[in-house]
Amino acid sequence: MNPVASPTLNHEIARPRLGEILISQQIISADQLKVALTEQKKTQEQLGKILVKLGFVSEAVMRDLLGQTLGQSSIELSKLVVDHETLSLVPKQLARRYSLIPISFDKKANFLRVAMADIFNVLAIDQLVATLGGNIRVEPLLASEAEILSAIDHFYGYNLSLDGILHEIETGEVDYQSLPAGREEYSQPFVRLVDALLSDAVKRGASDIHFEPEKGFLRIRYRLDGVLQQIRSLHKSYWSAIAVRIKVLAGLNIAENRIPQDGRISLTLAGRLIDFRVSVQPTIYGENIVLRILDSQRGLLSLNQLGLMDDSLQTLKLMVARPEGLILITGPTGSGKTTTLYSVLNHLNTEAVNIMTLEDPVEYALGRVRQTAVNEGVKLDFVTGVRSILRQDPDIILVGEIRDEETAEMAFRAAMTGHQVYSTLHTNSAIGAIPRLLDIGVQPDLMADNIIGIIGQRLVRKLCSHCKQPYPPADMHRRLLGLSVNQTATLYRATGCEQCEQRGYKGRLALMEILRLDDGLQELIAHRATTYDIKHHTQRAGFRALAQEGIRRVLEGITSLEEVARVVDLTSQL
Repeated sequence: MNPVASPTLNHEIARPRLGEILISQQIISADQLKVALTEQKKTQEQLGKILVKLGFVSEAVMRDLLGQTLGQSSIELSKLVVDHETLSLVPKQLARRYSLIPISFDKKANFLRVAMADIFNVLAIDQLVATLGGNIRVEPLLASEAEILSAIDHFYGYNLSLDGILHEIETGEVDYQSLPAGREEYSQPFVRLVDALLSDAVKRGASDIHFEPEKGFLRIRYRLDGVLQQIRSLHKSYWSAIAVRIKVLAGLNIAENRIPQDGRISLTLAGRLIDFRVSVQPTIYGENIVLRILDSQRGLLSLNQLGLMDDSLQTLKLMVARPEGLILITGPTGSGKTTTLYSVLNHLNTEAVNIMTLEDPVEYALGRVRQTAVNEGVKLDFVTGVRSILRQDPDIILVGEIRDEETAEMAFRAAMTGHQVYSTLHTNSAIGAIPRLLDIGVQPDLMADNIIGIIGQRLVRKLCSHCKQPYPPADMHRRLLGLSVNQTATLYRATGCEQCEQRGYKGRLALMEILRLDDGLQELIAHRATTYDIKHHTQRAGFRALAQEGIRRVLEGITSLEEVARVVDLTSQL
Protein backbone atom coordinates (compact mmCIF):
# COMPACT_ATOMS: atom_id res chain seq x y z
CA MET A 1 0.00 0.00 0.00
CA ASN A 2 1.53 3.26 -1.14
CA PRO A 3 0.73 6.29 0.99
CA VAL A 4 0.21 9.64 -0.59
CA ALA A 5 1.52 13.02 0.23
CA SER A 6 0.23 15.23 2.90
CA PRO A 7 0.11 18.90 3.79
CA THR A 8 2.21 18.23 6.90
CA LEU A 9 5.13 15.88 7.46
CA ASN A 10 5.56 13.80 10.61
CA HIS A 11 8.22 13.56 13.28
CA GLU A 12 9.64 10.30 11.93
CA ILE A 13 11.02 12.00 8.82
CA ALA A 14 12.40 15.03 10.64
CA ARG A 15 15.92 13.69 10.89
CA PRO A 16 19.21 14.36 9.05
CA ARG A 17 18.72 11.26 6.89
CA LEU A 18 15.93 13.01 5.02
CA GLY A 19 18.27 15.84 4.09
CA GLU A 20 20.94 13.38 2.98
CA ILE A 21 18.49 11.59 0.70
CA LEU A 22 17.35 14.85 -0.87
CA ILE A 23 20.95 15.96 -1.47
CA SER A 24 21.99 12.59 -2.92
CA GLN A 25 19.08 12.78 -5.39
CA GLN A 26 20.05 16.40 -6.23
CA ILE A 27 16.63 17.66 -5.17
CA ILE A 28 18.13 20.26 -2.83
CA SER A 29 21.62 21.65 -2.29
CA ALA A 30 23.74 21.46 0.87
CA ASP A 31 23.18 25.21 1.39
CA GLN A 32 19.42 24.76 1.24
CA LEU A 33 19.61 21.99 3.83
CA LYS A 34 21.64 24.28 6.14
CA VAL A 35 18.99 27.00 5.78
CA ALA A 36 16.24 24.51 6.65
CA LEU A 37 18.14 23.12 9.66
CA THR A 38 18.74 26.64 10.94
CA GLU A 39 15.04 27.39 10.62
CA GLN A 40 14.24 24.10 12.38
CA LYS A 41 16.28 25.15 15.41
CA LYS A 42 14.20 28.33 15.67
CA THR A 43 10.73 26.86 15.11
CA GLN A 44 11.16 23.23 16.28
CA GLU A 45 9.07 22.17 13.25
CA GLN A 46 9.64 19.00 11.24
CA LEU A 47 12.39 19.25 8.64
CA GLY A 48 10.20 18.06 5.79
CA LYS A 49 7.55 20.65 6.56
CA ILE A 50 10.18 23.42 6.65
CA LEU A 51 11.65 22.36 3.29
CA VAL A 52 8.19 22.54 1.68
CA LYS A 53 7.39 25.87 3.36
CA LEU A 54 10.67 27.39 2.12
CA GLY A 55 9.89 26.24 -1.42
CA PHE A 56 13.02 24.07 -1.67
CA VAL A 57 10.92 20.94 -2.25
CA SER A 58 7.43 20.66 -3.71
CA GLU A 59 4.75 18.60 -1.98
CA ALA A 60 4.69 16.27 -5.00
CA VAL A 61 8.44 15.58 -4.74
CA MET A 62 8.13 15.01 -1.01
CA ARG A 63 5.25 12.62 -1.60
CA ASP A 64 7.28 10.51 -4.01
CA LEU A 65 10.27 10.51 -1.68
CA LEU A 66 8.21 9.40 1.31
CA GLY A 67 6.57 6.65 -0.69
CA GLN A 68 9.89 5.29 -1.93
CA THR A 69 12.02 5.56 1.19
CA LEU A 70 9.98 5.98 4.37
CA GLY A 71 6.68 4.32 3.52
CA GLN A 72 4.46 6.75 5.41
CA SER A 73 2.74 10.11 5.18
CA SER A 74 0.74 12.31 7.52
CA ILE A 75 -1.98 14.95 7.58
CA GLU A 76 -2.81 17.99 9.68
CA LEU A 77 -6.35 17.83 11.07
CA SER A 78 -6.70 21.33 12.53
CA LYS A 79 -8.55 22.71 9.47
CA LEU A 80 -10.16 19.49 8.31
CA VAL A 81 -13.74 19.40 7.01
CA VAL A 82 -15.31 15.93 6.63
CA ASP A 83 -18.54 15.41 4.70
CA HIS A 84 -21.48 13.42 6.07
CA GLU A 85 -21.18 10.57 3.55
CA THR A 86 -17.52 9.89 4.34
CA LEU A 87 -18.01 10.04 8.11
CA SER A 88 -20.99 7.65 8.01
CA LEU A 89 -18.74 4.86 6.61
CA VAL A 90 -16.91 4.40 9.93
CA PRO A 91 -18.81 3.99 13.26
CA LYS A 92 -17.74 6.26 16.09
CA GLN A 93 -16.96 3.27 18.38
CA LEU A 94 -14.52 1.86 15.80
CA ALA A 95 -12.95 5.27 15.29
CA ARG A 96 -12.36 5.71 19.02
CA ARG A 97 -11.11 2.15 19.62
CA TYR A 98 -8.37 2.39 17.00
CA SER A 99 -7.78 6.19 17.05
CA LEU A 100 -8.70 6.81 13.42
CA ILE A 101 -11.04 9.06 11.42
CA PRO A 102 -12.08 8.92 7.74
CA ILE A 103 -10.81 11.84 5.66
CA SER A 104 -12.20 11.45 2.13
CA PHE A 105 -13.91 8.80 0.02
CA ASP A 106 -13.65 8.35 -3.75
CA LYS A 107 -16.78 6.52 -4.90
CA LYS A 108 -15.52 5.67 -8.36
CA ALA A 109 -12.26 4.15 -7.17
CA ASN A 110 -13.73 2.74 -3.90
CA PHE A 111 -10.85 4.46 -2.13
CA LEU A 112 -11.00 5.68 1.48
CA ARG A 113 -8.32 7.85 3.13
CA VAL A 114 -8.13 7.45 6.90
CA ALA A 115 -6.08 9.42 9.44
CA MET A 116 -4.57 7.04 12.03
CA ALA A 117 -2.33 7.37 15.05
CA ASP A 118 -0.60 4.09 14.08
CA ILE A 119 -0.64 3.48 10.32
CA PHE A 120 1.08 0.10 10.80
CA ASN A 121 -1.74 -1.27 12.98
CA VAL A 122 -2.74 -4.20 10.75
CA LEU A 123 -5.53 -5.27 13.11
CA ALA A 124 -7.18 -1.85 12.91
CA ILE A 125 -6.96 -1.76 9.10
CA ASP A 126 -8.34 -5.32 8.80
CA GLN A 127 -11.23 -4.45 11.12
CA LEU A 128 -11.91 -1.31 9.11
CA VAL A 129 -11.92 -3.23 5.79
CA ALA A 130 -14.27 -5.85 7.28
CA THR A 131 -16.64 -3.10 8.48
CA LEU A 132 -16.60 -1.43 5.05
CA GLY A 133 -17.44 -4.66 3.26
CA GLY A 134 -14.07 -5.68 1.82
CA ASN A 135 -14.34 -3.92 -1.57
CA ILE A 136 -13.12 -0.53 -0.39
CA ARG A 137 -9.37 0.13 -0.44
CA VAL A 138 -8.02 1.92 2.63
CA GLU A 139 -5.08 4.32 2.66
CA PRO A 140 -3.80 5.33 6.11
CA LEU A 141 -2.35 8.79 6.77
CA LEU A 142 -0.43 9.51 9.96
CA ALA A 143 -1.80 12.03 12.47
CA SER A 144 -1.25 12.54 16.19
CA GLU A 145 -3.57 10.69 18.57
CA ALA A 146 -4.59 13.95 20.27
CA GLU A 147 -5.61 15.48 16.94
CA ILE A 148 -7.61 12.39 15.95
CA LEU A 149 -9.49 12.19 19.27
CA SER A 150 -10.24 15.90 19.04
CA ALA A 151 -11.51 15.45 15.45
CA ILE A 152 -13.73 12.52 16.51
CA ASP A 153 -15.33 14.70 19.20
CA HIS A 154 -15.49 17.54 16.68
CA PHE A 155 -17.40 15.69 13.94
CA TYR A 156 -19.19 12.66 15.39
CA GLY A 157 -22.48 13.19 17.19
CA TYR A 158 -23.49 16.14 15.00
CA ASN A 159 -25.58 16.06 11.86
CA LEU A 160 -23.33 16.94 8.91
CA SER A 161 -25.76 16.54 5.98
CA LEU A 162 -27.25 19.71 4.46
CA ASP A 163 -30.85 18.55 4.89
CA GLY A 164 -30.21 17.36 8.46
CA ILE A 165 -28.57 20.63 9.48
CA LEU A 166 -31.36 22.69 7.93
CA HIS A 167 -33.96 20.56 9.73
CA GLU A 168 -32.08 21.12 12.99
CA ILE A 169 -32.09 24.89 12.41
CA GLU A 170 -35.79 24.94 11.53
CA THR A 171 -36.90 22.90 14.55
CA GLY A 172 -34.40 23.98 17.21
CA GLU A 173 -33.82 27.19 19.07
CA VAL A 174 -30.72 28.85 17.62
CA ASP A 175 -28.92 31.94 18.84
CA TYR A 176 -28.32 33.75 15.54
CA GLN A 177 -25.93 36.27 17.03
CA SER A 178 -23.67 33.83 18.90
CA LEU A 179 -20.88 32.16 16.90
CA PRO A 180 -18.07 31.04 19.25
CA ALA A 181 -14.56 30.77 17.81
CA GLY A 182 -13.37 27.67 19.70
CA ARG A 183 -13.60 23.95 18.82
CA GLU A 184 -16.95 23.83 20.72
CA GLU A 185 -18.45 25.84 17.85
CA TYR A 186 -19.46 22.63 16.06
CA SER A 187 -22.50 22.51 18.34
CA GLN A 188 -23.65 25.58 16.43
CA PRO A 189 -25.55 24.31 13.34
CA PHE A 190 -24.66 27.34 11.18
CA VAL A 191 -20.99 26.44 11.53
CA ARG A 192 -21.74 22.97 10.19
CA LEU A 193 -24.02 24.40 7.50
CA VAL A 194 -21.24 26.56 6.04
CA ASP A 195 -18.76 23.66 6.20
CA ALA A 196 -21.29 21.35 4.52
CA LEU A 197 -21.89 23.85 1.71
CA LEU A 198 -18.15 24.32 1.11
CA SER A 199 -17.56 20.56 1.13
CA ASP A 200 -20.53 19.94 -1.20
CA ALA A 201 -19.32 22.58 -3.68
CA VAL A 202 -15.81 21.11 -3.82
CA LYS A 203 -17.14 17.55 -4.27
CA ARG A 204 -19.35 18.68 -7.16
CA GLY A 205 -16.47 20.46 -8.89
CA ALA A 206 -17.84 24.01 -8.54
CA SER A 207 -15.55 26.95 -9.27
CA ASP A 208 -17.56 29.55 -7.32
CA ILE A 209 -20.20 29.69 -4.57
CA HIS A 210 -22.68 32.60 -4.62
CA PHE A 211 -24.63 33.66 -1.52
CA GLU A 212 -27.22 36.13 -2.83
CA PRO A 213 -29.70 37.78 -0.41
CA GLU A 214 -33.05 38.79 -1.90
CA LYS A 215 -35.94 40.64 -0.27
CA GLY A 216 -37.40 37.59 1.46
CA PHE A 217 -34.95 34.74 0.98
CA LEU A 218 -31.30 33.76 0.46
CA ARG A 219 -30.31 32.19 -2.87
CA ILE A 220 -27.27 29.89 -2.98
CA ARG A 221 -25.78 29.09 -6.38
CA TYR A 222 -22.74 27.12 -7.57
CA ARG A 223 -20.89 27.82 -10.80
CA LEU A 224 -20.60 24.35 -12.32
CA ASP A 225 -18.63 24.01 -15.56
CA GLY A 226 -18.89 27.76 -16.08
CA VAL A 227 -22.69 28.02 -15.64
CA LEU A 228 -24.45 29.15 -12.46
CA GLN A 229 -26.91 26.64 -10.98
CA GLN A 230 -29.22 27.30 -8.03
CA ILE A 231 -28.60 24.81 -5.19
CA ARG A 232 -30.68 26.08 -2.28
CA SER A 233 -33.15 28.78 -1.25
CA LEU A 234 -33.12 29.57 2.47
CA HIS A 235 -35.15 31.91 4.67
CA LYS A 236 -33.68 35.41 4.86
CA SER A 237 -33.33 35.10 8.66
CA TYR A 238 -30.53 32.53 8.15
CA TRP A 239 -28.30 34.94 6.28
CA SER A 240 -26.96 36.94 9.23
CA ALA A 241 -25.42 33.89 10.94
CA ILE A 242 -24.10 32.40 7.67
CA ALA A 243 -22.45 35.69 6.68
CA VAL A 244 -20.84 36.06 10.12
CA ARG A 245 -19.44 32.51 9.94
CA ILE A 246 -17.93 33.09 6.50
CA LYS A 247 -16.42 36.38 7.67
CA VAL A 248 -14.91 34.70 10.74
CA LEU A 249 -13.30 32.01 8.56
CA ALA A 250 -11.96 34.65 6.14
CA GLY A 251 -10.64 36.93 8.89
CA LEU A 252 -12.95 39.82 7.91
CA ASN A 253 -14.58 42.48 10.07
CA ILE A 254 -17.93 41.00 11.17
CA ALA A 255 -19.16 44.39 12.42
CA GLU A 256 -18.69 46.10 9.03
CA ASN A 257 -21.44 45.66 6.45
CA ARG A 258 -21.33 48.95 4.53
CA ILE A 259 -18.14 48.55 2.47
CA PRO A 260 -16.72 45.77 0.24
CA GLN A 261 -14.29 43.34 1.91
CA ASP A 262 -11.95 40.68 0.57
CA GLY A 263 -10.43 37.70 2.39
CA ARG A 264 -9.20 34.15 2.07
CA ILE A 265 -10.06 30.79 3.66
CA SER A 266 -7.86 27.66 3.75
CA LEU A 267 -9.44 24.31 4.66
CA THR A 268 -8.70 20.61 4.17
CA LEU A 269 -11.57 19.26 2.08
CA ALA A 270 -11.79 15.93 0.25
CA GLY A 271 -8.40 15.08 1.74
CA ARG A 272 -6.52 18.03 0.25
CA LEU A 273 -5.88 21.69 1.03
CA ILE A 274 -8.39 24.00 -0.68
CA ASP A 275 -8.28 27.81 -0.71
CA PHE A 276 -11.34 30.04 -1.04
CA ARG A 277 -11.09 33.67 -2.17
CA VAL A 278 -13.89 35.58 -0.44
CA SER A 279 -15.49 38.74 -1.80
CA VAL A 280 -18.15 40.65 0.16
CA GLN A 281 -20.23 43.29 -1.61
CA PRO A 282 -22.97 45.36 0.11
CA THR A 283 -26.31 45.37 -1.77
CA ILE A 284 -29.79 46.77 -1.06
CA TYR A 285 -30.87 43.46 0.52
CA GLY A 286 -27.70 42.78 2.52
CA GLU A 287 -24.17 41.65 1.85
CA ASN A 288 -23.64 39.53 -1.27
CA ILE A 289 -20.79 37.03 -0.76
CA VAL A 290 -18.97 35.11 -3.51
CA LEU A 291 -16.35 32.46 -2.80
CA ARG A 292 -13.93 31.52 -5.59
CA ILE A 293 -12.72 27.94 -5.05
CA LEU A 294 -8.98 27.64 -5.67
CA ASP A 295 -8.14 23.96 -5.92
CA SER A 296 -4.50 23.67 -7.04
CA GLN A 297 -4.97 19.99 -7.85
CA ARG A 298 -7.58 20.90 -10.46
CA GLY A 299 -6.28 24.35 -11.39
CA LEU A 300 -2.64 23.59 -12.21
CA LEU A 301 -2.23 21.60 -15.42
CA SER A 302 0.74 20.65 -17.56
CA LEU A 303 0.91 21.83 -21.17
CA ASN A 304 0.04 18.30 -22.30
CA GLN A 305 -3.17 18.41 -20.22
CA LEU A 306 -4.54 21.50 -21.98
CA GLY A 307 -6.13 19.31 -24.67
CA LEU A 308 -4.40 20.89 -27.66
CA MET A 309 -3.89 19.13 -30.99
CA ASP A 310 -0.30 17.99 -31.61
CA ASP A 311 0.47 20.78 -34.08
CA SER A 312 -1.02 23.47 -31.80
CA LEU A 313 0.89 22.10 -28.80
CA GLN A 314 4.11 22.13 -30.82
CA THR A 315 3.46 25.75 -31.86
CA LEU A 316 2.88 26.75 -28.23
CA LYS A 317 6.08 25.03 -27.09
CA LEU A 318 8.04 26.83 -29.84
CA MET A 319 6.62 30.15 -28.68
CA VAL A 320 7.54 29.64 -25.01
CA ALA A 321 11.03 28.47 -26.01
CA ARG A 322 11.89 31.98 -27.30
CA PRO A 323 14.31 33.68 -24.88
CA GLU A 324 12.72 37.15 -25.10
CA GLY A 325 9.51 38.74 -26.27
CA LEU A 326 5.86 39.06 -25.27
CA ILE A 327 3.17 36.35 -25.32
CA LEU A 328 -0.42 37.52 -24.84
CA ILE A 329 -3.48 35.48 -23.84
CA THR A 330 -6.84 37.01 -24.70
CA GLY A 331 -10.41 36.17 -23.77
CA PRO A 332 -13.25 37.26 -21.49
CA THR A 333 -13.35 36.78 -17.72
CA GLY A 334 -13.63 33.10 -16.82
CA SER A 335 -12.13 31.80 -20.05
CA GLY A 336 -9.21 30.01 -18.34
CA LYS A 337 -6.47 32.53 -19.13
CA THR A 338 -4.89 32.25 -15.67
CA THR A 339 -4.87 28.43 -15.83
CA THR A 340 -3.10 28.54 -19.20
CA LEU A 341 -0.55 31.07 -17.92
CA TYR A 342 0.20 28.96 -14.84
CA SER A 343 0.59 25.88 -17.05
CA VAL A 344 3.19 27.71 -19.13
CA LEU A 345 5.02 28.98 -16.02
CA ASN A 346 5.06 25.44 -14.57
CA HIS A 347 6.57 24.22 -17.85
CA LEU A 348 9.33 26.85 -17.63
CA ASN A 349 9.86 26.71 -13.85
CA THR A 350 13.39 25.37 -13.23
CA GLU A 351 16.32 26.29 -11.00
CA ALA A 352 17.98 27.95 -13.99
CA VAL A 353 15.47 30.82 -14.34
CA ASN A 354 14.03 33.54 -12.11
CA ILE A 355 10.28 33.86 -12.69
CA MET A 356 8.47 36.86 -11.19
CA THR A 357 4.77 37.66 -11.38
CA LEU A 358 2.53 40.63 -10.69
CA GLU A 359 -1.07 39.48 -10.30
CA ASP A 360 -4.45 40.83 -9.23
CA PRO A 361 -4.83 38.74 -7.11
CA VAL A 362 -2.44 35.76 -6.74
CA GLU A 363 -4.60 32.65 -7.19
CA TYR A 364 -2.19 29.71 -6.83
CA ALA A 365 1.17 29.67 -5.07
CA LEU A 366 3.93 28.28 -7.31
CA GLY A 367 7.19 26.99 -5.87
CA ARG A 368 10.31 29.00 -6.81
CA VAL A 369 8.16 31.68 -8.49
CA ARG A 370 8.26 35.14 -6.90
CA GLN A 371 4.61 36.20 -6.86
CA THR A 372 3.37 39.69 -5.95
CA ALA A 373 -0.23 40.86 -5.59
CA VAL A 374 -1.27 44.28 -6.88
CA ASN A 375 -2.21 46.53 -3.97
CA GLU A 376 -3.76 49.87 -4.85
CA GLY A 377 -3.85 50.80 -1.16
CA VAL A 378 -0.05 51.16 -1.05
CA LYS A 379 0.15 52.39 -4.67
CA LEU A 380 1.54 49.09 -5.96
CA ASP A 381 -0.07 48.91 -9.40
CA PHE A 382 1.06 47.08 -12.52
CA VAL A 383 3.26 49.96 -13.71
CA THR A 384 5.22 50.49 -10.47
CA GLY A 385 5.27 46.73 -9.88
CA VAL A 386 6.87 45.94 -13.24
CA ARG A 387 9.36 48.78 -12.77
CA SER A 388 10.39 47.24 -9.45
CA ILE A 389 10.49 43.67 -10.81
CA LEU A 390 12.93 44.73 -13.53
CA ARG A 391 15.44 45.53 -10.77
CA GLN A 392 15.11 41.97 -9.38
CA ASP A 393 17.11 40.28 -12.18
CA PRO A 394 14.15 38.34 -13.66
CA ASP A 395 14.28 36.02 -16.68
CA ILE A 396 10.52 35.58 -17.06
CA ILE A 397 7.85 38.11 -16.03
CA LEU A 398 4.10 37.64 -15.76
CA VAL A 399 2.06 40.85 -15.82
CA GLY A 400 -1.49 39.93 -14.80
CA GLU A 401 -3.25 42.21 -17.27
CA ILE A 402 -2.48 45.00 -19.75
CA ARG A 403 -5.11 47.63 -19.00
CA ASP A 404 -3.67 50.92 -20.23
CA GLU A 405 -0.83 52.55 -22.15
CA GLU A 406 1.49 52.76 -19.14
CA THR A 407 1.21 49.05 -18.33
CA ALA A 408 1.63 48.15 -22.01
CA GLU A 409 4.71 50.34 -22.24
CA MET A 410 6.32 48.66 -19.23
CA ALA A 411 5.51 45.16 -20.56
CA PHE A 412 7.02 45.94 -23.96
CA ARG A 413 10.04 47.62 -22.35
CA ALA A 414 10.66 44.43 -20.37
CA ALA A 415 10.38 42.37 -23.58
CA MET A 416 12.77 44.70 -25.38
CA THR A 417 15.42 44.36 -22.66
CA GLY A 418 15.80 40.61 -23.04
CA HIS A 419 13.00 39.25 -20.84
CA GLN A 420 10.26 36.80 -21.65
CA VAL A 421 6.97 38.47 -20.73
CA TYR A 422 3.46 37.00 -20.39
CA SER A 423 0.26 38.95 -19.96
CA THR A 424 -3.49 38.94 -20.65
CA LEU A 425 -5.69 41.29 -22.64
CA HIS A 426 -9.49 41.52 -22.91
CA THR A 427 -10.33 41.12 -26.60
CA ASN A 428 -12.69 38.86 -28.55
CA SER A 429 -9.97 37.09 -30.56
CA ALA A 430 -6.22 36.71 -30.96
CA ILE A 431 -6.21 38.95 -34.05
CA GLY A 432 -8.36 41.48 -32.16
CA ALA A 433 -5.45 42.05 -29.75
CA ILE A 434 -3.54 43.92 -32.48
CA PRO A 435 -6.03 46.81 -33.00
CA ARG A 436 -6.65 46.84 -29.23
CA LEU A 437 -2.95 47.48 -28.52
CA LEU A 438 -2.94 50.18 -31.19
CA ASP A 439 -5.92 51.83 -29.48
CA ILE A 440 -4.08 51.73 -26.14
CA GLY A 441 -1.19 53.60 -27.74
CA VAL A 442 1.45 50.95 -28.51
CA GLN A 443 3.50 51.79 -31.61
CA PRO A 444 3.03 49.28 -34.47
CA ASP A 445 6.75 48.73 -35.09
CA LEU A 446 7.20 48.06 -31.34
CA MET A 447 4.47 45.40 -31.49
CA ALA A 448 5.86 43.77 -34.61
CA ASP A 449 9.35 43.44 -33.16
CA ASN A 450 8.46 42.19 -29.68
CA ILE A 451 5.30 40.07 -29.76
CA ILE A 452 6.07 36.34 -30.03
CA GLY A 453 2.47 35.22 -30.31
CA ILE A 454 -1.12 35.72 -29.18
CA ILE A 455 -3.47 33.05 -27.82
CA GLY A 456 -7.23 33.48 -27.96
CA GLN A 457 -9.15 31.24 -25.56
CA ARG A 458 -12.64 30.13 -24.54
CA LEU A 459 -13.94 27.34 -22.28
CA VAL A 460 -16.72 25.01 -23.44
CA ARG A 461 -18.48 22.26 -21.52
CA LYS A 462 -17.87 18.64 -22.51
CA LEU A 463 -20.84 16.40 -23.21
CA CYS A 464 -21.50 13.72 -20.61
CA SER A 465 -20.19 10.49 -22.12
CA HIS A 466 -22.92 8.47 -20.39
CA CYS A 467 -25.99 10.21 -21.81
CA LYS A 468 -25.10 12.20 -24.95
CA GLN A 469 -27.43 11.38 -27.83
CA PRO A 470 -26.47 11.24 -31.53
CA TYR A 471 -28.50 12.97 -34.23
CA PRO A 472 -28.02 13.80 -37.93
CA PRO A 473 -27.19 17.45 -38.67
CA ALA A 474 -29.89 19.64 -40.25
CA ASP A 475 -29.14 21.80 -43.32
CA MET A 476 -28.36 24.88 -41.21
CA HIS A 477 -26.02 22.82 -39.01
CA ARG A 478 -24.23 21.51 -42.09
CA ARG A 479 -23.69 25.07 -43.29
CA LEU A 480 -22.35 26.15 -39.92
CA LEU A 481 -20.00 23.18 -39.82
CA GLY A 482 -18.86 23.69 -43.42
CA LEU A 483 -19.89 20.18 -44.50
CA SER A 484 -20.21 19.42 -48.20
CA VAL A 485 -23.20 17.57 -49.67
CA ASN A 486 -21.34 14.25 -49.70
CA GLN A 487 -19.83 14.52 -46.22
CA THR A 488 -21.46 12.49 -43.45
CA ALA A 489 -21.32 13.52 -39.81
CA THR A 490 -22.95 12.63 -36.52
CA LEU A 491 -23.60 15.34 -33.96
CA TYR A 492 -24.42 14.84 -30.29
CA ARG A 493 -26.79 16.71 -27.99
CA ALA A 494 -26.96 16.97 -24.20
CA THR A 495 -29.71 15.07 -22.40
CA GLY A 496 -28.92 14.52 -18.72
CA CYS A 497 -28.44 11.61 -16.33
CA GLU A 498 -27.39 10.85 -12.75
CA GLN A 499 -23.70 10.90 -13.71
CA CYS A 500 -23.88 14.56 -14.77
CA GLU A 501 -26.62 15.61 -12.30
CA GLN A 502 -29.09 16.00 -15.20
CA ARG A 503 -27.01 18.77 -16.79
CA GLY A 504 -25.96 16.84 -19.91
CA TYR A 505 -22.40 18.15 -19.54
CA LYS A 506 -19.51 17.14 -17.31
CA GLY A 507 -16.16 18.93 -17.29
CA ARG A 508 -14.77 21.63 -19.55
CA LEU A 509 -12.10 21.98 -22.21
CA ALA A 510 -10.27 24.94 -23.68
CA LEU A 511 -10.68 26.10 -27.26
CA MET A 512 -7.51 27.92 -28.30
CA GLU A 513 -6.48 29.85 -31.38
CA ILE A 514 -2.72 30.26 -31.43
CA LEU A 515 -1.36 33.10 -33.56
CA ARG A 516 2.41 32.93 -33.94
CA LEU A 517 3.90 36.02 -35.56
CA ASP A 518 5.87 35.26 -38.73
CA ASP A 519 7.83 37.72 -40.91
CA GLY A 520 4.84 38.45 -43.13
CA LEU A 521 2.55 39.24 -40.20
CA GLN A 522 5.21 41.41 -38.55
CA GLU A 523 5.46 43.42 -41.76
CA LEU A 524 1.68 43.90 -41.91
CA ILE A 525 1.52 45.05 -38.28
CA ALA A 526 4.44 47.45 -38.69
CA HIS A 527 2.63 49.12 -41.62
CA ARG A 528 -0.72 49.32 -39.78
CA ALA A 529 -2.46 46.85 -42.09
CA THR A 530 -6.22 46.45 -41.77
CA THR A 531 -7.73 43.63 -39.75
CA TYR A 532 -9.06 42.20 -43.04
CA ASP A 533 -5.54 41.95 -44.50
CA ILE A 534 -4.20 40.39 -41.30
CA LYS A 535 -7.00 37.77 -41.28
CA HIS A 536 -6.36 36.97 -44.93
CA HIS A 537 -2.64 36.48 -44.27
CA THR A 538 -3.17 34.27 -41.20
CA GLN A 539 -5.68 32.06 -43.02
CA ARG A 540 -3.18 31.43 -45.80
CA ALA A 541 -0.56 30.62 -43.15
CA GLY A 542 -2.80 27.88 -41.66
CA PHE A 543 -4.12 29.76 -38.64
CA ARG A 544 -7.18 28.04 -37.12
CA ALA A 545 -9.65 30.44 -35.52
CA LEU A 546 -11.76 29.70 -32.42
CA ALA A 547 -14.79 28.87 -34.57
CA GLN A 548 -12.81 26.24 -36.49
CA GLU A 549 -11.45 24.76 -33.24
CA GLY A 550 -14.99 24.60 -31.86
CA ILE A 551 -16.32 22.92 -35.02
CA ARG A 552 -13.55 20.32 -34.82
CA ARG A 553 -14.59 19.50 -31.23
CA VAL A 554 -18.25 19.23 -32.28
CA LEU A 555 -17.42 16.82 -35.10
CA GLU A 556 -15.32 14.75 -32.68
CA GLY A 557 -18.40 14.39 -30.45
CA ILE A 558 -16.70 16.02 -27.46
CA THR A 559 -19.13 18.94 -27.17
CA SER A 560 -22.37 20.11 -28.74
CA LEU A 561 -22.99 22.68 -31.46
CA GLU A 562 -25.19 24.67 -29.06
CA GLU A 563 -22.41 24.82 -26.46
CA VAL A 564 -19.81 26.09 -28.94
CA ALA A 565 -22.30 28.65 -30.28
CA ARG A 566 -22.76 29.86 -26.68
CA VAL A 567 -19.16 31.10 -26.44
CA VAL A 568 -17.98 31.47 -30.07
CA ASP A 569 -19.54 33.34 -33.01
CA LEU A 570 -20.20 30.63 -35.61
CA THR A 571 -22.13 32.91 -37.98
CA SER A 572 -18.82 33.90 -39.56
CA GLN A 573 -18.75 30.41 -41.05
CA LEU A 574 -21.89 31.08 -43.11
